[in-house]
Amino acid sequence: MSFDPANLTYNDAGLIPAIAQDANSGEVLMMAWMNATSVARTLETGNVTYWSRSRQEFWVKGATSGHTQKLVAFRLDCDRDCLLVTVQQTGAACHTGRRSCFYTEVQDGVEVIVQEVLPTA
Repeated sequence: MSFDPANLTYNDAGLIPAIAQDANSGEVLMMAWMNATSVARTLETGNVTYWSRSRQEFWVKGATSGHTQKLVAFRLDCDRDCLLVTVQQTGAACHTGRRSCFYTEVQDGVEVIVQEVLPTA
């Protein structure tokens, strides 16, 4: 069966959540949004491309920061309404400079930062 991005289930804004996971470690790095065009661009180029809701434009991960995501595998869930992209991550995935966006953990009702900012080169 041939894949067509139009056959995914998008929300009312035409977007679908995409979870990025490190292909080597399995660590969940981030969640962002894609639309049908960014899905197609990701599959065509191998450079993970998201849709920025705040800027209303395509966002090729790492285009300005150098913290790139190269596509390893592209999966869809059983309802076709969520994506999992496994990637080769270079540098930080989070805009805060951390490896993952999921760096805050709730421990006994208190928020604790469990991941420090990566050193810059």
